[in-house]
Amino acid sequence: MKLLKDILYGVSLKAVSGTTNCGIASVCFDSRKVQKDDVFVAIKGTLTDGHKYIDAVVKADARAIICEELPATMADNVTYVEVDNGNKALAIMASNYYDNPSKNLKLVGVTGTNGKTTVTSLLYQLFKKAGYKVGLLSTIKIMVDDTEYKATHTTPDALTINKHLKLMNDEGVEFCFMEVSSHGIHQKRTEGLVFEGAIFTNLSHDHLDYHKTFAEYRDTKKILFDKLPKKAFALTNVDDKNGLVMLQNTDAKKYTYALRNYADYRAQILENQFDGQLLKIDDNELWTKLIGDFNAYNILAIYATADLLGLEKLETLRLLSELENVDGRFQYYISKKKITAIVDYAHTPDALKNVLDTINTLRTGNENVITVVGCGGDRDRSKRPVMGNIASEMSNKIIFTSDNPRTESPTVIIKEMEAGVEPQNAQKILSIENREQAIKTACQLAVANDIILVAGKGHETYQETNGERVDFDDFKIVKEVLIKLDK
Repeated sequence: MKLLKDILYGVSLKAVSGTTNCGIASVCFDSRKVQKDDVFVAIKGTLTDGHKYIDAVVKADARAIICEELPATMADNVTYVEVDNGNKALAIMASNYYDNPSKNLKLVGVTGTNGKTTVTSLLYQLFKKAGYKVGLLSTIKIMVDDTEYKATHTTPDALTINKHLKLMNDEGVEFCFMEVSSHGIHQKRTEGLVFEGAIFTNLSHDHLDYHKTFAEYRDTKKILFDKLPKKAFALTNVDDKNGLVMLQNTDAKKYTYALRNYADYRAQILENQFDGQLLKIDDNELWTKLIGDFNAYNILAIYATADLLGLEKLETLRLLSELENVDGRFQYYISKKKITAIVDYAHTPDALKNVLDTINTLRTGNENVITVVGCGGDRDRSKRPVMGNIASEMSNKIIFTSDNPRTESPTVIIKEMEAGVEPQNAQKILSIENREQAIKTACQLAVANDIILVAGKGHETYQETNGERVDFDDFKIVKEVLIKLDK
């Protein structure tokens, strides 16, 4: 057991009732998991308020309660601690409980609207190939060197983060690469973590259902850089208009990367094909299997990060040439009839435009681009007509369909996407609510050399409707349909 006073080290306390010199079995913020001698942290969440369950956890023999509002009646032999922010307290306590594991490895955070999963996953791949023990905290999965754990959020809760960082310490992991979402920053999940560096990829329209304004969304991302220590590095994409904003108040060492502007790390695209692209970085040519301008930025960010973490440049370039695409990120299959199907996670206007830009750059012009796309329910509604417009402007045929409708009506979501379509593009549109049927229809419409883009879900292997998740894998479905059509 650890003493409560040690777990609370660094937490700003407003009031304490009872002793902090008591043993604690574990830290919990889910009242259903509280057991004897645990400390319960009451969190004010978006769906429920942990303060409602204080009496229940006291009955479950919790030893201490951390809360933003002390209850009117307090039980004997229970310590109550009042704090300003429960989320921040939880993150610091989680770090203390697991012996501050981020201090014992080189933790690099990656933030931005698009590219986080690709950059973190490929950094993990690269450093593994270089012979290091490596950790990964990503949307797709959590890796403790060679052991995989399931991921449920882009940035997990603070207890999950620190639990896995501690496992990394136990396994002798030296480097860890972590996606840092705006939600995770805003909800203080990264408080108490010590970062070796941070990377900014780009910023575009997303999550305005949560952050309300673009400025708030941007400034939330910036907090990751504002809190970096002096010894850390801050690496930013200066081709993005918000790139230099990230560096304004940081104490970290500042570095930049770009394809178009002057920067510390620069790359040039020499060739771009469906099977890869040729880049020039630091006067050296590099062939990579990852295609498109957006992946050129990702590769450059990875190269710069490897250099800042001490890898030899030529060795990094060699390893970069061996890296494979991340699942659900421009993942493609070519059928016997020469129909190319591409599955991509593009679920924001900018990401969808980037993918379609890449496809249209690589195509000859004689083939059709057929796009299957939807928008998630209970998320930023303002991007729906924008994505509808982009898909209809940049494709020959479009099928609007369900993504993860969650608690919203798929019909309503599709109507909001259709509202962005200009009159001259209306004849291109089909709307098929059932996503599997939409994918099948796209495959049936395609002829030799056509390109099918299935956008929005990428690596996800489920579809969420009214709180229920059913198995659903875009890549598996489109591949199976095309194989059947080849027969």
